Amino acid sequence: MVTFPQFLEALASNPFLAIVMALILGSIFVNGSTDAANAIAEPVGTRSIGVRDAIIMSVICNFVGLVGMSLISTAVADTMSSMVDFGGNNRAALIALAAATVGIVAWGLGAWAFGIPTSESHALIAGLTGAAIAVQGGLGGVNMGEWIKVIYGLVLSTALGFAAGWAISRIIPIACRNADRRKTNDFFGRMQVLGAAGVALMHGAQDGQKFMSTACMAIALAEGFGISEMGGFPLWIQVVCALVMAIGTAVGGKKIIKTVGMGMVRLEKYQGFAASMSATASLLVATLTGLPVSTTHTKTAAIMGAGAAKDMRSVNWAIAKDMVLTWVFTFPGCGLIGFALAKLFLLVF
Repeated sequence: MVTFPQFLEALASNPFLAIVMALILGSIFVNGSTDAANAIAEPVGTRSIGVRDAIIMSVICNFVGLVGMSLISTAVADTMSSMVDFGGNNRAALIALAAATVGIVAWGLGAWAFGIPTSESHALIAGLTGAAIAVQGGLGGVNMGEWIKVIYGLVLSTALGFAAGWAISRIIPIACRNADRRKTNDFFGRMQVLGAAGVALMHGAQDGQKFMSTACMAIALAEGFGISEMGGFPLWIQVVCALVMAIGTAVGGKKIIKTVGMGMVRLEKYQGFAASMSATASLLVATLTGLPVSTTHTKTAAIMGAGAAKDMRSVNWAIAKDMVLTWVFTFPGCGLIGFALAKLFLLVF
């Protein structure tokens, strides 16, 4: 397993590795600003927690989620590391990886500028896929047996998130019909914050492992061996990824929180709790089974399901449509960007 001092030595002897790692950390930062912020948006929208406290909670939970889940299972990271094959030329592979991360950062910053919570997870997958195809000259760079898990995850995150959010939001009013409304509202306000913490934990477990795997891939390529020879995912790289994600949330999360928590749908506190619990359960199932799903997709689908359960008109479908269109274009958009930049970088470098 590569130690932190060995990593620093590799950086000093290979400036291009330093550039690639800076790009990967940049993409993790953008993920923190978009996906991590989205995970804790709705308790802010229902005023169960303030923006500052929500961001602090997200920072802590994302860190614990990544490090804690990695001790239990690295199934998502394992899926990511075997999804694409850059071929036997490690130098060309590292250049292609750099191209993919440039595309990911550009895409994420563009979506952040408009306050749209795009999926950095899918941007990462698409960018890596496009770059691998560019290096290999065809689909031989894609392991379809692993890539199909992305499709399974996409269906799970959308369908299960929406359905569970809708169902729980329908059940709660029936179960609490004879309860004191004020006490019930206070109770679900507290539970909503707890549920959002669960989503933040699972975001760290899901997205943190994806980017952690990419960082390990860069180190392995620079050192001239396969990621399977890394001997696992070092604790120090888990900590670095978690910290950078936390900084991204602290710096840029407010804009996304407002879009999702306040702009897309107005939720009551019990609906926010339903959305959080639905998203947490869906993400946990996906993480333990190695499906690389999008926290943004899962949480947003659950929020829309919870809102639609009470009244379809309570959802701002115009904002929801903008999000869906962004998601639809993420795969071809980032894939083409990764492919084009990889071809360009291979010519230049």
